[in-house]
Amino acid sequence: MKTILHKADTRGNANHGWLHSRHTFSFANYHNPERVHFGVLRVLNDDVVQGGMGFGTHPHDNMEIISIPLEGALEHKDSMGSKTVIHQNDVQIMSAGTGVFHSEYNHNAEQPVNFLQIWVFPKEKNIKPRYDQITFDPEERVDRWQRVVSPNEEGAVWINQDAYFSLGRLTEGTTLDYELAQPGNGVYVFVLKGDVTVGDQNLHQRDGLGIWSTDKITVQANSESEVLLMDIPMSVN
Repeated sequence: MKTILHKADTRGNANHGWLHSRHTFSFANYHNPERVHFGVLRVLNDDVVQGGMGFGTHPHDNMEIISIPLEGALEHKDSMGSKTVIHQNDVQIMSAGTGVFHSEYNHNAEQPVNFLQIWVFPKEKNIKPRYDQITFDPEERVDRWQRVVSPNEEGAVWINQDAYFSLGRLTEGTTLDYELAQPGNGVYVFVLKGDVTVGDQNLHQRDGLGIWSTDKITVQANSESEVLLMDIPMSVN
């Protein structure tokens, strides 16, 4: 088993007033040559957008873009005709493919929205752009892994990559095993809340741990915790 640790306080920090973003990997004005990507996981941004503010219309292509709201509501509009609002317990994916324009705004004028914006390199380039979102029952992730992103599983949001995302809400003292979805994949553990131990590594809120050269990991909750697992290919095409 090989690992790489990214502590929460080592992330890139961009505070624009209306937007406060923490970057696990190089993004915009934050560049760290040792933290460009982990396998096909290219971007992991922890964004807080103030009330009524947001990202104006801008383009993307050949990237899988996943949004996971943690608090508040995010309004999405794109050139495919999608116009939606996503909330906590929703997971959204936009497969940019040959190219798409979109905007993202805080749906509420009075309170901030906190969401994860995650980019994954696609398996197949230049596909027709695609949009999808699903609302998940949070009770289905209590002391177990709830699959929310998959290329081939019913009930998960589809992704153009051999990537599998799972959420877990662990009560204190719970230990959960996770078996990687396929050979050659690694898993990036991102702690949303609480304190967990993975192997011999103690992780706290917003810490990230990349793990590869293994087929299984064990996560132990040292307090009530919420964890996102991103099971992804380690080779970038």
